[in-house]
Amino acid sequence: MKYIKGLESLIEKFIKILHRMKVWVENFASKPYSLHALFWIAFIEASFFPIPPDVLLIALAVEAPKRSFKFALICTLGSVTGAYLGYLIGYSFFEIIGKPILNFYGILEKFEAVLSLYQQNGFWALFVAGFTPIPYKVFTIAAGFNQTIDLWTLTIGSFIGRASRFFLVGGLLYIFGPQIKSFIDKYFDKLSIAFVVLLVLGFIAIKWII
Repeated sequence: MKYIKGLESLIEKFIKILHRMKVWVENFASKPYSLHALFWIAFIEASFFPIPPDVLLIALAVEAPKRSFKFALICTLGSVTGAYLGYLIGYSFFEIIGKPILNFYGILEKFEAVLSLYQQNGFWALFVAGFTPIPYKVFTIAAGFNQTIDLWTLTIGSFIGRASRFFLVGGLLYIFGPQIKSFIDKYFDKLSIAFVVLLVLGFIAIKWII
């Protein structure tokens, strides 16, 4: 019972934090530098940052649905560019930067499994990692490890996977923007918990499924 109450308290605190972030992001979405923030969040998420750029992408698109595809394009370009940083970390700085990143997320022991996926089909592995909640940074770092795959495959696989994901989100918000905003406002607490669950499941997929 003690642990359940502690977990409930933690979830409540987390939801309050997300509420504050939501209000901040909605205000931030109208700022002239919001697009720069979207690009750089997508950039760092592709190599080490834990929070996916979809959060800001959705917030921006909800406030301006007609610009959803522009936001999706910026998000895609930022993420693909960030994949090169992940590749560089894996190729030149794996021991001093790559390993600590993978160890931080508790998925270092699955690194060999990721490398084997590249040997089977590097493009497909990148596409799946780019489109799903699986931590994309693991695959960009692995791509550069001893040049597991070439930069051409990294670029094409990353672009198609990331674009498919972000333009799907952008397209839904373009079509259903106002309705989705009302839905998000009404069910924000439940959606916040679902978001965390998806994020955790992505890491579990790396640790247990691969």
